Amino acid sequence: MTGLVALVDYGAGNLRSVENALREVGAEVAVTRDPAVVRSAARVVVPGQGSMPECAEAMRKSGVADAVVEAIRGGKPVLGICVGLQILFERGVEAGGARGLGVLPGTIERLPDTVKLPHIGWSRVRATPSCPPLLRPLDGQYLYFAHSYAAPADAQGAALLCDHGRPYCAGLSVGNLTGVQFHPEKSQAVGLALLSRFLAS
Repeated sequence: MTGLVALVDYGAGNLRSVENALREVGAEVAVTRDPAVVRSAARVVVPGQGSMPECAEAMRKSGVADAVVEAIRGGKPVLGICVGLQILFERGVEAGGARGLGVLPGTIERLPDTVKLPHIGWSRVRATPSCPPLLRPLDGQYLYFAHSYAAPADAQGAALLCDHGRPYCAGLSVGNLTGVQFHPEKSQAVGLALLSRFLAS
């Protein structure tokens, strides 16, 4: 559990709660929108609250988007939370359409209107057969969600699934890249344990 964690600042409303959660489990955190800090950090966390289009645009304007993609492709441990997971994909339908970072193939779709949106509160997740050790302890756990859009259940690297109107990807893992649709910083001890495992990865 060594090295600086770059917490990407693009104006997300929950930035401080993620920072506090990381510090609680022993992380040295730099809240930053500086690409150079992201490039030099040992690990990168992209938090998420707000809309995918605004998030992606803010990251591109600051230049931090390219630094995050470089970190992922360079093998650095990267964790995307909520919208931070969604922007990893090629595109999203929110607000008339958004271009993501394109690290993962596919589209972030709106959850069905047959259920209450946004989906806010505690929901149980289940692990897929390919779920890695980092996310495996979350199998069967209740985690805190706040979203109206989600990656498909068959997304690349899908490791955790949840249901709200339809099954969707609640967590994914592709090599050094981890993404979660839920909020670890709001998921009490279970969420803090995930952040601790990420720091040790």
